[in-house]
Amino acid sequence: PAGTRSAVLNTEARTVEADVLSRRCVMMRLVDFSYEQYQKALRQSAGAVVIILPKSISSVPQDVVRQFMEIEPEMLAMETVVPVYFAVEDEELLSIYEQTRAASASQGSASAAEVLLHTATANGFQMVTSGAQSKAINDWLIPSVEGRLTGLGGEDLPTVVIVAHYDSFGVAPWLSHGADSNGSGISVLLELARLFSRLYTYRRTHAGYNLLFFASGGGKFNYQGTKRWLEDNLDHTDSSLLQDNVAFVLCLDTLGRGNSLHLHVSKPPKDGTLQHAFLRELEMVVSSQFPEVKFSMVHKKINLAEDMLAWEHERFAIRRLPAFTISHLESHRDSLRNSIMDGRAHVDTKALTRNTRIIAEALTRVIYNLTEKGAPADLQIFTEQMQIQEEQLESVMDWLSSQPRAAQLIDKDSTFLNTLEYYMGRYLKDVKQHHVKADKRDPEFVFYDQLKQVMNAYRVKPAIFDLLLAVCIAAYLGIAYVAVQHFGLLYKTVQRLSLKTKQQ
Repeated sequence: PAGTRSAVLNTEARTVEADVLSRRCVMMRLVDFSYEQYQKALRQSAGAVVIILPKSISSVPQDVVRQFMEIEPEMLAMETVVPVYFAVEDEELLSIYEQTRAASASQGSASAAEVLLHTATANGFQMVTSGAQSKAINDWLIPSVEGRLTGLGGEDLPTVVIVAHYDSFGVAPWLSHGADSNGSGISVLLELARLFSRLYTYRRTHAGYNLLFFASGGGKFNYQGTKRWLEDNLDHTDSSLLQDNVAFVLCLDTLGRGNSLHLHVSKPPKDGTLQHAFLRELEMVVSSQFPEVKFSMVHKKINLAEDMLAWEHERFAIRRLPAFTISHLESHRDSLRNSIMDGRAHVDTKALTRNTRIIAEALTRVIYNLTEKGAPADLQIFTEQMQIQEEQLESVMDWLSSQPRAAQLIDKDSTFLNTLEYYMGRYLKDVKQHHVKADKRDPEFVFYDQLKQVMNAYRVKPAIFDLLLAVCIAAYLGIAYVAVQHFGLLYKTVQRLSLKTKQQ
């Protein structure tokens, strides 16, 4: 369970500076945000929490970004009772925040009389949402897209599978743009599809390997798209490229920055296998052509006791298919993989282009058996007309990171998925969608609606103002009543005195 299912909000605004947060909407800015303040609001049974994000994450100091990214997994791991909203700041929202903050801060720094007077006279804000409570979506589909390039030769050709999940994840689905994780992986997959489609166009460069490309959905939800795709291809069909002769599966994940590359494996490849040849080619390409890059193999056994798998290749390894994941991250626990802070600024186009070239060069050397044929280690294959197109990688990254790609937002008819399918169709054959639906008896995932709400801020006087106003009106009426009574007595007394004077 991640996040909160509460959505309805109708409470008075406060900031964390206020002494009492119970049943209040607590507003926080990212630049001032801390986990202690967030916990304080939850402990005091706040009515809601609104975290205000800057328009551009790149403008936020890196220490603030890192601090929030470290906190984000903790926020996701909690089942939060109160609704937690994220809003992008603008002038009106900042004005509301500053006024609320001034009112909240003054309560703790003045005498009781001053606080009472200030509370009675100050303007406050009532935060209200008009939507309904969140409900489970029972028929949500997770789509994936596959395509292939058929090798030249006999029917029983080995198949190399190239996989990357396209969905993003973070504490707020509508703000999860997933630039490095895993927009970079999809960018590399599409560029590899373009390069090898050109090689497979000509007979003299048409290799004797089938290439199967898979852009998987539900990657952030334990790789549900990959899991069902494997079941359908291995258990529910008589013949598929995954059944016949899989050379290895290469999963692409977080490849957009840094000067390191790591090949994550569940079992070290044995000498003489094609997986080992790919590992050797990667090492050779990096050492001879990109000495600035640190390359290593990271061995981690699959822990079936954990609810979530570490990397996508583990889905294939469980089904006894040779697979590994290549990433610039050394650990699967890196907070960058599940953060709304993972924006376009987190991807270095030059590093992405370099990593694409490393993978393409190593893969080509394996498929065409170039090392065994005597090709030198520093041979650069992708040059001139066949070079990696940095501008295209950059434009694809801009497109991917310009939109949220949380699995809860992408269905089979989404513009993003149709564009991805069209793009893959330019280079690959037999491109088609693959859909995953949760099992009704034992659902692997349940998504909820109300992921986005319109929140209205109404300028109001505090409740104590009405009380004091009522007291003032009552006092006024009381004084008026007493005055009238006294005026009546005085009038009667004057009349009596006047009558006595006349009689005398």
